[in-house]
Amino acid sequence: MRIVIQRVTRATVRVGGDRVTAIGRGLLALVGVADEDGTDDAARLAAKTAALRLFPAGERGFDRTVGEVGGEVLVVSQFTLLGDVRRGNRPSWSAAAAPQAAALLIDAYEAGLRARDVPIRSGVFGADMAVELCNDGPVTLVLDSRDLTGPRRGA
Repeated sequence: MRIVIQRVTRATVRVGGDRVTAIGRGLLALVGVADEDGTDDAARLAAKTAALRLFPAGERGFDRTVGEVGGEVLVVSQFTLLGDVRRGNRPSWSAAAAPQAAALLIDAYEAGLRARDVPIRSGVFGADMAVELCNDGPVTLVLDSRDLTGPRRGA
């Protein structure tokens, strides 16, 4: 799994011009699922997301988690994060998981956040979404399950 995390003051998802969800202060998580990913990857990345100290506490710039500041996480599926452009100019999506498998692992990621008492909102899986955000900082990180230690596979 590859997740782009952005600290936001607000974020909104629209589908067909209609607002389907929004958050105020928190994190926008754009989530791409690779065909080799499993539930253990989703669990580890949910734990990491919940534990990230990306919010200020007084003069300390990065000292609090999203939960500690009463923020939310907006989870948006983004298979294009798995695009491979090493050959040519048209991305290859061959590393991306099939839609049904990806949906299950995004659900597992969201469940892992909820288990840590992090409020979440979700985009619409598979929809053509317009995502609007105000990046706070700007603060943007990339989490990749291949970068975390521990066993790689899960069912």
